[in-house]
Amino acid sequence: MTNWKNTPERYGSLPIALHWLTLLLMAAIYIFVELHEIFPKDSPGRSFMMRAHFSFGLLVMLLTLVRLGLRWTSPVPRIEPPIPRWQTVLSHWVHGLLYALMLGAPLAGWLMISAAGRPIFFFGMELPALLAKNEDLFKQIKEMHEIAGTLGYALIGLHAVAALVHHYIMQDNTLVRMLPKRWVGR
Repeated sequence: MTNWKNTPERYGSLPIALHWLTLLLMAAIYIFVELHEIFPKDSPGRSFMMRAHFSFGLLVMLLTLVRLGLRWTSPVPRIEPPIPRWQTVLSHWVHGLLYALMLGAPLAGWLMISAAGRPIFFFGMELPALLAKNEDLFKQIKEMHEIAGTLGYALIGLHAVAALVHHYIMQDNTLVRMLPKRWVGR
């Protein structure tokens, strides 16, 4: 039987599923924002890409809240063999920044659209504006949102490279803890 919660040895099926679902959604978010440029301004294609970007971003924010709740209420599985303290500290920083990105970027997007005075849609449902229309504030938030997106590429890349280094070079269980049991046979 698969445990849906974490144990001291490995992540549970729910945190694993949410981790990989978040990765897929993040990839889609970046694809939507990169591809929207190929469509003319005010075209249905461009509008679809940006609404999908926003909806998937908010979905990531909601899933991140669930992930944080699970993380705070169950153990983080041990890395075997144990890693040096500096790697643990660096890992906590990278994870903290990734969580900040997954919460902050969607919230900034919502604030940005609010400040632009545009309607805010989450999978077709209109959401309330968080701010009154303010063009100067829109520009400031947009710049922060874009910087967060750029930093996201680096953080996601660092996270992936670290997992592969741990798996193939250090040969510890860092990556295996986050893979479904049927993939690793344990």
